[in-house]
Amino acid sequence: MSCKEHKNHEHEHGKDCGHIQIEHNGHIDFVHDGHLHRKHGDHYDECKIEVSQSNPAECKPLSCNIDHEKEGHEKIPHGDHHDYLYEGRLHCPHGDHCDDHGPVKVVA
Repeated sequence: MSCKEHKNHEHEHGKDCGHIQIEHNGHIDFVHDGHLHRKHGDHYDECKIEVSQSNPAECKPLSCNIDHEKEGHEKIPHGDHHDYLYEGRLHCPHGDHCDDHGPVKVVA
């Protein structure tokens, strides 16, 4: 995995920092202001959920009448866009519906 450092990150992430944690590629990422942060030595790396068979980026309509932005659902970087985390799944607003971009494992 390449290292893409998140510059000027002043917050120290940890199990009680208040940010949602997701399991991703064998490590834990912290969801923070539309970013996924991973501790790497003395800095944090930017991560994103890769487009894959389990997290596709195509139109897969699901019945969802939620305004994710208005409801304050967390944004998650996925491929070349952002999805919203809702009940352990990535929802991508698309016209009059949301697309299901698959599951993520939220760490309790």
